[in-house]
Amino acid sequence: MSSFKQRMDEARGLAKIDLVLRNARLVNVLSGEIHVTDIGIHQGNFVGIGTFKLAERVLDLCGSYVVPGLIDGHVHIESSHLCPEEFCSLLLSHGVTTAVVDPHEIANVFGSKGIRYILDSVDNLPFNTFVALPSCVPATDLETSGARLGAKDLSEFIAHPKVIGLGEVMDFQGVIHAKPEMVEKLELPVRFIDGHAPGISPQDLNAYYLAGIHTEHECSTVEEARERLRRGFHVMLREGSAAKNLLDLLPAVTSRNSFQCLLVTDDRHTIDLLQDGSIDHLVRLAIGTGMDPIQVIQMATINAARAIGLPRLGAVAPGYQADFIVLKDLDQFDIEEVYWRGVRQSKKGDRPRFQHIPTEELTESVHIGSWSQTKLRVFANNLQDLTTRVQVIGVQEHSLVTSALVRTLPVIDGLVQTDPAQGVAKLAVIERHHETGNVGVGFVEGLGLKKGAIASTVAHDSHNLVVVGMNDEEMNLAILTCVEMGGGICLVDGERVIGKLPLEIAGLMSNQEAELVAKTLGELHEKALILGISEMVDPFMTLAFLSLPVIPKLKLTDLGLVDVENFEMVKTVL
Repeated sequence: MSSFKQRMDEARGLAKIDLVLRNARLVNVLSGEIHVTDIGIHQGNFVGIGTFKLAERVLDLCGSYVVPGLIDGHVHIESSHLCPEEFCSLLLSHGVTTAVVDPHEIANVFGSKGIRYILDSVDNLPFNTFVALPSCVPATDLETSGARLGAKDLSEFIAHPKVIGLGEVMDFQGVIHAKPEMVEKLELPVRFIDGHAPGISPQDLNAYYLAGIHTEHECSTVEEARERLRRGFHVMLREGSAAKNLLDLLPAVTSRNSFQCLLVTDDRHTIDLLQDGSIDHLVRLAIGTGMDPIQVIQMATINAARAIGLPRLGAVAPGYQADFIVLKDLDQFDIEEVYWRGVRQSKKGDRPRFQHIPTEELTESVHIGSWSQTKLRVFANNLQDLTTRVQVIGVQEHSLVTSALVRTLPVIDGLVQTDPAQGVAKLAVIERHHETGNVGVGFVEGLGLKKGAIASTVAHDSHNLVVVGMNDEEMNLAILTCVEMGGGICLVDGERVIGKLPLEIAGLMSNQEAELVAKTLGELHEKALILGISEMVDPFMTLAFLSLPVIPKLKLTDLGLVDVENFEMVKTVL
């Protein structure tokens, strides 16, 4: 019998198949309905729905719901602080069977070697990992990254079966002004190009879309989402650990445009993944607002697959890959089992365990060269002044966008001081890749810090060493501790290191299991509260984004204070 005839017979129920799901309540994302049916699975794919009497194995679901495996359309593994194997394991336990990852963070530290590490790590996992090649390494010329990747560097990965897209194009000025280096990247033969253009004008959005960029995850207002929907963008509704935009953007979603919307996490740390979940958490949030569950599940499955160009994922239908989850209650979305290619990978209360690949060549990543605490000093323009006006970065709750503030700070012996009364702390970014000696120093308000210091080698996007503190001595101890660890997060109170999390892989990720990383992070969060950090602020995620010079308004890099809206360096002391 020909293979074609064999497949026809399997789909018609005339030939034996591997597995039949009996009495399933199928959430059909293609027809937009829930209906009771049997589902046939053979050799990792769905052969169809209907009646299948010949099967190696029958699983009676007794009316449980079957939902396609969830898809995260845009996420950075590195932001979880987990190695890729642990990250994929966690996602599987939460019903996510597919993720489009952008290795932008590790690429900014190790370049092509970092991308290769991600691809090698996920290669044989029972999980659909697709890679969007990082388009902006470095993100801007206003910072110093560990590597620089051009179109030629990226083209080496194009033939890899897991490489399907070009990651978030942050340099929208380079796009709309047709800078040759950016045009070369946009012309790479990929299925989709991911957008990242907060603050772009509606008129410039036309050019941005025409360039082939058809997704966007940086909308923070309903109007921004609508402007993109009107031009044909697939709008990614994001709910991460730092940026939480899902509930704010849901009013932009209607029954007439929801097919253009999908759910993403972008950056989500281990504690949130373990406690609340991944895309399943977003599904629960959206359903909790009263939104139609089928519409929400479409945004978490088939919409994502279509936006990204994954034609055989995201639905339960003939020829689709047999990735699905089983649950008893649709509104609670409490997952019972997770299947990938027809094989159960996770059940409630358990998750798969994957072996980690060695990472010795990625552990040497912190090189600050000759260091002196004096590099943290900020001088007043007039050394005789008792106060001075200073530009200050203003932190906003649950947002990557910052305010541009002006505050009057005390001056002692010509040096500008922090001010606990105003909640103003000192912020510094130290270049850690090439021993350039670059140090940017500024001030930040809104973290709530009252004493001590926090340092981290997770600092988007170039991932230099970032530190915030109330005095130079404590900041210095935190810096030296991060160097000694070879990367990670450190908290200091007075002369004591009160907590630390080593992140030995590129200064971004740990080889430890998720539960242990989460436990340590939880302890660090509690100790951060002792330092005065606001309960409304995730100190580590927020700190990581204070050096990202592509999201307005003020940010700090190793080169100094950046006015993001005007894309220029500005003075800290006025």
